[in-house]
Amino acid sequence: MGCRAWAGTLDAMTNITDRVQKDMTAAVKAREQQRLMTLRLVLDALKKESKEKRSDLDEQAEIAVLQRERKRRTEAAEAFRAGGRAEQAAAEEAEAALIDTYLPEQLPDDELDAIVTAALDETGATSPKEMGKVMAAVMPKAGGRADGKRVSAVVREKLAAEEGTE
Repeated sequence: MGCRAWAGTLDAMTNITDRVQKDMTAAVKAREQQRLMTLRLVLDALKKESKEKRSDLDEQAEIAVLQRERKRRTEAAEAFRAGGRAEQAAAEEAEAALIDTYLPEQLPDDELDAIVTAALDETGATSPKEMGKVMAAVMPKAGGRADGKRVSAVVREKLAAEEGTE
């Protein structure tokens, strides 16, 4: 299945939930049990979120669910590795990689840098104490294309540099 090139090629009516359902059907036909199991979990998370909001999810909400699910898998893999359970960690990492294929391409470092710099100018933030204000300005502009941890690191680095120049 195509990985990250999906954003420009899908028609407006196809959403992530539909893609997951189609990929589940393909996994059933190909007898890919591990892939099917992961896709079922992802679809369940998407449907649960939709049910909680009592409406269909827009693309940003679907991306948020997928990011949350990927983060869970990544954290579980780290915990398994720390506990000496490499096989379970590898399984969690494989699930995270599959979820990654449904997420938009991550922002390149230079684009993220530019967004953070613009947010610093916009908010007037100059110290690490104002990190929340900058994060609130950056995350919507990143549009799900940058992991919060990564954005946080860039913001923290720029604010520390900003504070050092005063």
